[in-house]
Amino acid sequence: MGNFQPGSPGFWLIIMVVMLIVEALVPGLVSIWFALGALAALIGAVGGLLMPAQIVLFLLVSVAALIATRPLVRKYVNSKTQHTNADRILGQECVVTEQIDNLAGTGEIAVGGKRWTARSADQSVIPKEACVVVERIEGVKAIVKIRDGSGR
Repeated sequence: MGNFQPGSPGFWLIIMVVMLIVEALVPGLVSIWFALGALAALIGAVGGLLMPAQIVLFLLVSVAALIATRPLVRKYVNSKTQHTNADRILGQECVVTEQIDNLAGTGEIAVGGKRWTARSADQSVIPKEACVVVERIEGVKAIVKIRDGSGR
């Protein structure tokens, strides 16, 4: 196995080791499929397959491994999302406790017993004591719109 020419078992061993090192050093799954493909090609080389067949085997196993692990990869990649309780206030009606004026950078609402910095979704000034609905959260600010027929 001292021969490292393309098509030799040593060649595929080096490819596999390099892919595993890359996988270990880089965050996320980036090269594990190619390491599996290189392992299959290595086995093919030991079994006497010619280089074109080894390349086909490498590509087929790499693609098959990618397809087979796709759901796991999606879960792994999306697992970094941190869910918070902030989404609980979405769609809730609340009361403006400090006039909301996006230009002045002022505004506060009370919702769920907590006070939130608030901004108007449509850039309008919303007076104190108005009823608003939380449309979305941007950072630590609640983006609100005045409730139809608002007034307290």
